[in-house]
Amino acid sequence: MSHTPQTVRLLGIETSCDETSAAVVRGVQHPGGPAGEPSGALEQVTLESLVILSQDVHRLFGGVVPEIASRQHLTGIVPAVDTALREAGVSMADIDAVAVTHAPGLVGALLVGTSYAKGLALAHGKPVVPVHHMEGHLFATLLEHPEAAPPFTALLVSGGHTLLLDVPAWGSYRLLGQTRDDAVGEAFDKVAKLLGLPYPGGRPIEQLAATAESPPHGHPHWFARPMLRKRAVVTDADYYDCSFSGLKTAVLYAVRAAEKDGSLDAQRASIARGFQDAVIETLSEKVYRAAKAHRRGRIVLGGGVACNGALQQALRDRFAARGGTVFAPTPRLSTDNAAMIAAAGLYRFGRGEFAAPGMTATASLPIPGLS
Repeated sequence: MSHTPQTVRLLGIETSCDETSAAVVRGVQHPGGPAGEPSGALEQVTLESLVILSQDVHRLFGGVVPEIASRQHLTGIVPAVDTALREAGVSMADIDAVAVTHAPGLVGALLVGTSYAKGLALAHGKPVVPVHHMEGHLFATLLEHPEAAPPFTALLVSGGHTLLLDVPAWGSYRLLGQTRDDAVGEAFDKVAKLLGLPYPGGRPIEQLAATAESPPHGHPHWFARPMLRKRAVVTDADYYDCSFSGLKTAVLYAVRAAEKDGSLDAQRASIARGFQDAVIETLSEKVYRAAKAHRRGRIVLGGGVACNGALQQALRDRFAARGGTVFAPTPRLSTDNAAMIAAAGLYRFGRGEFAAPGMTATASLPIPGLS
């Protein structure tokens, strides 16, 4: 295999949940490893276009309805891809491969994306690169911060996942901790519903929490920090893991108490602040433990909850003393999007990892290279 760098352009397609997205990403690929094997090494990753069609219809139901999501993807995928190509100023003749999310996610939604990607690629004689959705989130920040490259500690936080990873190199991921029940994004959504806030709940809770007063003698709604024992050691099973179901229940009791005495309107912001503080302190400590144990100076955030400004600031404050750098994607790239799928696809393309004809969607699948 040639070691000569080459410019590669991928079309990315993402339909894992309730965003129909297409993007075009270009990168300089170094396909040959030291012994001639594929390496996947890449640089100068450039986003040429990104289209995201969000399905606001799910707000009516307070959560994603799989059947509706699949039908909306069917309606939106063709115009999303056409617009992404047009805005990038390219045609399918200029595309080297089609990268598509094949796992994990809602199977019906994923099938729309994978089926369309396979058909489009076949019609134009292009290979298909299957991409794991959560690996895509690892690459999202790279599109805006080229220095957000391994080695680093990664925190992936979304509506369906809470993962703490050590990333010594692209394609090599060590799972340190994860949630044992609710994902952190799911907890935000459920607490928002308890407080009468719209779906999705992350942004409304953050905005409401910012209006809460901070009394000098402690917050009136202080919730226990789950799995955050002061004397915990690295050999403990819960040293890196998280749990948010108990915190959610504590908020439920606080809301019921406020409703009983008629003070919920006055206490709503305080409860939101107490909940968010508990989540952020828990996540910050877990990330700090991981970075310290593995001597990582870079922290990379990914997933929808990664755009929470209070979480970002708490992590930056925590790592400032030890010279750590925290990288987080902008809201557009923290949500589910095809740009991150195309970026991860560039890496997999360089390694020669192409889909077999029988490739299909999978609801649940570990990140490739996970140990």
